[in-house]
Amino acid sequence: QVQLVESGGGLVQAGGSLRLSCAASGSIFSINAMGWYRQAPGKQRELVAAITTGGSTNYADSVKGRFTISRDNAKNTVYLQMNSLIPEDTAVYYCNADLRLTAYRGPVRYWGQGTQVTVSS
Repeated sequence: QVQLVESGGGLVQAGGSLRLSCAASGSIFSINAMGWYRQAPGKQRELVAAITTGGSTNYADSVKGRFTISRDNAKNTVYLQMNSLIPEDTAVYYCNADLRLTAYRGPVRYWGQGTQVTVSS
């Protein structure tokens, strides 16, 4: 069974840092883009950062210069290093990955279960 398992969320004071990890496991042929979204209470889920297989990245304007996305293709894992956290970063963070399970089918987007990040002022 293919799944994405996240870790690294928690409670941190404003100005602090957290590192999120998300590992894909199961019978996977290849992984295309990977990324992180977040959803705050009462708000829509929004893109935080994304990274291609080759390492090209894309960030939301609100996190540029503070967050860094990276991936380890050998471990099927994507990371989100979050620095200079502010209360507005408080949300449930979800990872996603576009997975190909066989060589004969296109990629399908999978999601992690979400991890809570809370930034206190």
